[in-house]
Amino acid sequence: AIELNSSMLRRFAATTAIRYHSSMSTDKIALAQAFVDKVNASYSEKHKAFENQFWGTKMALESTPETPYSTELLGSTKTEMEALLADPNILQDAKAHREALGGDGATSDLVKTLDIIIKTCGCYTMPTAGAKAIREETSKIEGNLEKSRNEMKLGYVDPADGNTFHEMSSVGLRNQLRTATEESTRKAAYEGLRSIGPFVVENGFVEIVKLRNSLAQELGFEDYYDMTVTNAEGFGKKKLFEILDGLEEGTRPLMEAARKELAKRHGEDALEPWNMSFKMAGSVIKQMDPYFPFGKAVENYARSYAAMKIDYKGATMNLDLLDRKNKYSNGFCHWPVPAWTKPDGTWVPSQTNFTSLADPAACGSGLTALTTLMHEAGHAAHFANIQQPSPLFSQERAPTSVAYAENQSMFLDSLVGDAAWRAKYAKDLDGKSIPFAIIEEEIKSTHPFAVFQLRAMLSVSYFEKALYELPESEVTAEKIQSLADEIEKKIQGGLSPRPLLSVPHLVSDEASCYYQGYTLAEMSVHQTREYFKNKYGYIVDNPNVGPEITSAYWVHGNSRQFLDLVKDLTGKELSGDAWVDALKESSADKIASEKNEYAEMIEKMKVGGDDSSSDIDLQMEVRFVDGDELIAASSNGGLLEACSEFEKFVAGRVAAAAAAEKEKA
Repeated sequence: AIELNSSMLRRFAATTAIRYHSSMSTDKIALAQAFVDKVNASYSEKHKAFENQFWGTKMALESTPETPYSTELLGSTKTEMEALLADPNILQDAKAHREALGGDGATSDLVKTLDIIIKTCGCYTMPTAGAKAIREETSKIEGNLEKSRNEMKLGYVDPADGNTFHEMSSVGLRNQLRTATEESTRKAAYEGLRSIGPFVVENGFVEIVKLRNSLAQELGFEDYYDMTVTNAEGFGKKKLFEILDGLEEGTRPLMEAARKELAKRHGEDALEPWNMSFKMAGSVIKQMDPYFPFGKAVENYARSYAAMKIDYKGATMNLDLLDRKNKYSNGFCHWPVPAWTKPDGTWVPSQTNFTSLADPAACGSGLTALTTLMHEAGHAAHFANIQQPSPLFSQERAPTSVAYAENQSMFLDSLVGDAAWRAKYAKDLDGKSIPFAIIEEEIKSTHPFAVFQLRAMLSVSYFEKALYELPESEVTAEKIQSLADEIEKKIQGGLSPRPLLSVPHLVSDEASCYYQGYTLAEMSVHQTREYFKNKYGYIVDNPNVGPEITSAYWVHGNSRQFLDLVKDLTGKELSGDAWVDALKESSADKIASEKNEYAEMIEKMKVGGDDSSSDIDLQMEVRFVDGDELIAASSNGGLLEACSEFEKFVAGRVAAAAAAEKEKA
């Protein structure tokens, strides 16, 4: 027999305890991982079902037995997705697993994923039957309103004969405000935009506002605006408007001075909402038009991104770029499949649906299309590069910050306004760069009035704030319309060229109380541009830009706060200083700096030679579609070949439109 002394017994007991503890820790980790895997799989399935319906209904795709689309299916798939996130059992289990793991050897990815499940579910939990019923009823009315809005007969009556109705989207009407030479035509187009307001308030928006507020108050928030901002940004309405009030007060004198200058240059009638856009840039847009051929827009965006070393990590992107009847009236970028990394290291590349409303026959359509492409493709690049252990980190709804999402896209679309970018990419069909004289004229025409864009952004936020603060008894069709006009006059100094109630974000569930994100993002855009300019001296075609914004902004997804990311990259707290400084810069100083950057790019192009024949690899399959029709795909011959096929399709569309107009005449 072996005699055990006390020392041996203590060692035996300790070893047994360690083995038992290790076994228990391994079991807890395995159980937590199984739970996380189930949530990730369930969310991916329900998210994709909803996004497929979102795309099909918004693009007015043909519904078939194999691929049915309807507002009813849109509503039910959305309800199922949100029911998963609102399931109290999932939230409870996630908290239990998180507490059980503590620090017992659990992987950081597992803990991080449990935390994002808890955070996300916290944004959707409906703790009472009443809250759940309100949410379902709201979703139903929202779906019906969006369907009605898509099918609305929108356009303007030709003032020449007072009878002919020109049907066009809100984007087309706004383009008329910028380019139509006859004031009567511009006024008619403006009235067309104004008609959206009465339509939406008479088709469910009043009920939606009341229900949204009821839901927020049921969940303990001050109102719907407070709830939405808190869920998305991590801070409430009060803090938000401390930021926005400072920007509003700081730029009010600039706005007032700009309105006086516009009237001084072009007469008091320039301040009419149907005249402002044209008086600022109408003639310049026509001069610029040949240098932004619509058919080249995709190729130019792709080359610009490639030069900055931006790629899409194996993503697939559907591009539906052309305007057509019954198509949703706003550009967007959504992801049926969010990018993420599975526990075994398998990469799930994103699948992206991306749309705009371009009329290739319209003056200015090429510039508009290119700006939209640079913007929405920025969203796509950002979300394609989120490298986190769950699709919940890379979905675009709460708790993903609106400002965080919009910062990326707005930073990239800002490049289209840079003289250096235009020297390289704004070329006519003969390959000649836009002359700097045209850029100079545009600066003189528009820069003194750049503050109008800021004020237009602010007005949406101040309107929604006032709207959701109305007592329920005052939420009527008449009051909503009068409130919109009141806010336009207060914040913009007069009625806006883009009537507030024509902004599609207001009625859309996923975009309502969203616009403050654009304002915060624009603050960040100027701060980020300032950072890159100070560090490298230039942004356009800078190969450091892509890798740096990927590592600093993109890979994190919603795992970190927007304000922290901006501070980490730029070294400063987010502020509007850089934006206000840009607005205060004199036209003469801006012309001088832009002229230098234009000349530097022209010189670089001489040294670097012509690269227009080289193919582009963004690590992405691009599919050009027009509704149900597949126009071309980069999987067949490369991106340049697909762009060429798209150009031919556009040329055919323009020719058909011209023939139809000739036949009418």
